[in-house]
Amino acid sequence: MDNPILSAINQTFFTVSHAVEAVPGSAIAISYIKNSYQNDPFRVVLELGLAIYAVKYMLSKTYRIDHTHIPLTEKEIDELVAEWQPEPLVQPLSGIKKMELEKTQIIVGAQGPKPKVQSTGQNMMNLASTNFLGYLTNEDMKTKAIETLHNYGVGSCGPPGFYGTLDVHINLEQDIARFLGTEATIIYAQGFSTISSVISAFSKRGDIIVADEGCNFAIQKGTQISRSAIKWYKHNDMADLERVLQSIQKETTVNKKRPLTRRFIVTEGLFQNSGDIAPLDKIMELKHKYKYRLILDESSSFGVLGKTGRGLTELYNIPAKEIEMIVGSMANTLASSGGFCAGPKEVVDHQRLSGQAFVFSASIPAMLTVCASEAIKMLESGEGDQLLKNLNENTAAFQKVVKTAPQVIEINSDARSPILHLRFPESALAAAGVKSRDDENYLLQAIVDEVAAKDNLLITRAKYVDHQELFLPRPSIRISLSTSHSRKDVEKAAQAVKASFIHVTASRK
Repeated sequence: MDNPILSAINQTFFTVSHAVEAVPGSAIAISYIKNSYQNDPFRVVLELGLAIYAVKYMLSKTYRIDHTHIPLTEKEIDELVAEWQPEPLVQPLSGIKKMELEKTQIIVGAQGPKPKVQSTGQNMMNLASTNFLGYLTNEDMKTKAIETLHNYGVGSCGPPGFYGTLDVHINLEQDIARFLGTEATIIYAQGFSTISSVISAFSKRGDIIVADEGCNFAIQKGTQISRSAIKWYKHNDMADLERVLQSIQKETTVNKKRPLTRRFIVTEGLFQNSGDIAPLDKIMELKHKYKYRLILDESSSFGVLGKTGRGLTELYNIPAKEIEMIVGSMANTLASSGGFCAGPKEVVDHQRLSGQAFVFSASIPAMLTVCASEAIKMLESGEGDQLLKNLNENTAAFQKVVKTAPQVIEINSDARSPILHLRFPESALAAAGVKSRDDENYLLQAIVDEVAAKDNLLITRAKYVDHQELFLPRPSIRISLSTSHSRKDVEKAAQAVKASFIHVTASRK
């Protein structure tokens, strides 16, 4: 070759190619590159352009996006640092929040129907706990829990799908399924996250959820994280529920190209925020008529409603197998921890991989699992029937007393509900000059404090996450009745609460 430059280039390429070929596997890589570029010439242009841009970017000078930068001297920087005041990590407490911290009673020692409180050192009658059937102080359950603690230790140390499942967990799932009459059950470690996890496991973006406005905070969170289309109907208003279902049906009919979606009705059995009961028979009619699936949260009604405590399905004589998902808490009636979802086997199995609170949380400690199983066995026995009878009698006795003062006490809770919400009527608030929500809370807290000081009663105002509640309920005093209290104690407590309502209202006029 006459041209020395071309000869040098050719010699360089020859040397480089021999060096590359000497690398093991280089022949395969070279063949792959040749074939790729031969079959896709556009790729050559694109990669060449990216390579040129990368080289240009690496060689370019640095520059500031913020052109308003003002250089400061060391003295000016020190002065600014000295003047800087960090913002608080949390917002200052409001007056009502400060009051809650100051007034909250602290229980010393074990829970029970009459625990000791730190403020006075005295035992107070507990009407604030959801220990409906008194299982918290059941000696047989305590004995079983201690035995299990010795055999299994404190915790499972892992999620259910990763060495966290024990034989007692499987036994509890079978116990709940047998008790309710469903094909299968899955248990969760946290009661609050159970319903929110169940909803989001099945309802996704584009699906439709029709929910009651009176649903609790956990259900609201579950609907939000599902990212589904949420439609709310007025609390326990079946006419409004049908109106919502009809409007959705019309939208679907007009938009025929809309993809097929999953549709759910979500409601509570016994509403935590009001104490009333969902009309399950009417909901089932609408569910079948408009072809929806039903998610029923029985966290407050499980173990309480129905002849044997099987909940709303037993109360309305509706087979549990007709409901796709029955969700419940084991932290209330069963005196344990966590929650469950009962239904068809396919529904349960799906949650073992898609239920976030199941997959990513450590399973329930064995001793609490055994306590829940023991509680269910007691409910199935004659002992459970007697406890439910006593609970219903205590509920009726308390309601009978407070309903004799309708001028100062408003109660909309169902006659069969052990959860009662006591409120001031609008007329009483107007007469007392109450114009704001905080004023109403202060007035209710005065009742809580008065019965605690005079009658040794432990009651509480209903607490909410005000700024996150979608439908914030009116302030109220929440009473949770228990079979652990005698009929005489319940009537005496009701008289004390009624007298305090009258006294506090009169003092503001």
